[in-house]
Amino acid sequence: MLAFAVRRIAISIPVLLIAAFVVFALGTLAGNPLDPLLAKNPPASPNVIAEETARLHLDEPLVPRFFQWLGGVVLHGDFGPSVISTQDIGAELGSRLLITLRLILLAMVIALVLAVVVGVVTAVKQYSITDYSATFLGFLFIAMPSFWLAILLKQAGIDFNLAVGDQVLYTIGANSVPPPPGTWDRIVDIAGHMVLPTISLALISYASWSRFQRASMLEVLNSDYIRLARSKGLPRRTVLVRHGLRTALIPLTTVTALDLAAIIGGAVVTERVFQWKGMGDFLLTSIQTDDVYATSSWLLLSAVFVILFNLAADLLYAVLDPRIRYA
Repeated sequence: MLAFAVRRIAISIPVLLIAAFVVFALGTLAGNPLDPLLAKNPPASPNVIAEETARLHLDEPLVPRFFQWLGGVVLHGDFGPSVISTQDIGAELGSRLLITLRLILLAMVIALVLAVVVGVVTAVKQYSITDYSATFLGFLFIAMPSFWLAILLKQAGIDFNLAVGDQVLYTIGANSVPPPPGTWDRIVDIAGHMVLPTISLALISYASWSRFQRASMLEVLNSDYIRLARSKGLPRRTVLVRHGLRTALIPLTTVTALDLAAIIGGAVVTERVFQWKGMGDFLLTSIQTDDVYATSSWLLLSAVFVILFNLAADLLYAVLDPRIRYA
C-alpha cells in the first residue's frame, strides 16, 4: 500500500508540473499586466514602467521565470509578486481557501449522502414510482447549469425574505459585515450564509452521483455472491449494506474523486453569484488583471487538492473491497 501511494505521488508530480507550466505560459502570453499603466492619461512615467517590469520579472524569459516562481513556491512558500503591489498572494490564498473549502466539503458530504441513499433506494425499488421520480429529478438537476440554479435559489431566498418580512435566508456574502459579537453568533451567521450556496453546489453533484450509485448497486445486486448470501438466509439489511453497498461504493468513489475539479469550477460560479470572497473571486480577479503569478498559484493549489483526492480514492478501494491489494 505504501509503495503504491509513493508511486502515485511520483507519477502526479510531472502532471502537476506540466499543468502549472501550461497555465503559466498561457497566462503570460494572454495579456500584459502593465496595460492599465500604459493606458493612463497622462501615461505613467518610464521609470514607473521599468520598476513594475522588473518587479514582475517581465523582462526575463518565460522558462526561467516559471522555474524561479516554482522554486519560490516549493522552497520558500513565496507565490511571486502580484500585479496589486500590496497583495500577498500566499496570505490571500490561505484566507480565501478556508472560505471555499467549507463550501466544497459540506456540499460534497451532502451530495454523497443523498447520492448513496437515492441510488440504493432506486436500485432496490427498480421501475417503481420512487425510481421514476428520483430519475426525473436527477436528470432535471443534471440538465441545469450551475450558475442558473444558483441564481434561482438566490432569487427564491430574496422572495422568501420579502414574504416573511425578515432576513431568514442570506443571499450575499460568506458572512455578515460587520460580524456579530460572540463566537456562537458568528458560527450561526456563517452557517446561515452557507445554506443556499451549499444547496446549489450539492444538488448539481448529487444528481450525477446518484445515477452512478444506482447503476453500480443494480450490478452488485444481480451478482452471484449476493444471490448466495440471500440463499444462506442472511437478513436483507445485512445483504444490502454489508455485502452489496460496500462493493457498490467503489465506482462512486472514483467518480467523486474525478469530479473534484468540476466541483471546484462550480464553486467559482457559485461564489460569484452569492458574492463570496473565496477562491473563485480570487481566480476571476486574477484573470481580469492578467496576474500570472496569482492565477498560476490558484491552479497549482487546486491541482494539488485534485491529486490528493484521487490518491485518497485509490487507497480507499482496499478499505471498501478487501480483495483489492496493492503490492
